[in-house]
Amino acid sequence: MYNNKIIISPSILSADFANLEKEIKQVEQAGADWLHIDVMDGHFVPNITIGVPVVKSIKRVTNLTLDVHLMIEHPEKYIDAFADSGADIITVHYEADGVKENTEKVLNQIKTKGVLAGLSIKPKTKANEIKQYINLADLILVMTVEPGFGGQTFMHDCAEKLKIIKPLQTDGQYLQVDGGINEETAKICKDFGANSLVAGSYIFNSNDYAKQIQTLR
Repeated sequence: MYNNKIIISPSILSADFANLEKEIKQVEQAGADWLHIDVMDGHFVPNITIGVPVVKSIKRVTNLTLDVHLMIEHPEKYIDAFADSGADIITVHYEADGVKENTEKVLNQIKTKGVLAGLSIKPKTKANEIKQYINLADLILVMTVEPGFGGQTFMHDCAEKLKIIKPLQTDGQYLQVDGGINEETAKICKDFGANSLVAGSYIFNSNDYAKQIQTLR
């Protein structure tokens, strides 16, 4: 899945859920690489979205890499189910109950399922807090908004974390950014070392998905 191009992962949080299959096929045809699926439990973040059955259904209608972002407490309880439902990447939050005290164990649990393991940090978490885990994860996700809702404004100070994390990664690892990504902020993140960009409203609220994806890249 890794190459030198910038990976674009449209977030279905901003898609039209009444026409989800159509939306997914449109971003796939428009040149998306991955599909970012935000799973929220109403506890770790103040929102509730989708779960295992929806991921399983999405897997049937697309060839895109399913980039599943678990914004939930105790994600270790659900890793097997999401992997079995078709997730290709499972990202957990460092701050979540069940992860912070067992980060290495949870990342290894994901890897034993044959999927890529991601570790995400919220805006208030410093990059140095996860230094020891950077090379244990296939992907590090830096949130540039508070997780929970789409359409928020990009937090520039959070992007500075990319400059700390990138030199600690090895070839083949992903450095992903999620939150307020548009043409302008994408350039900032790429300049700081990001090679995977999550974008929701910037893509799905437009009339030309292909154009938006290309401008991000």
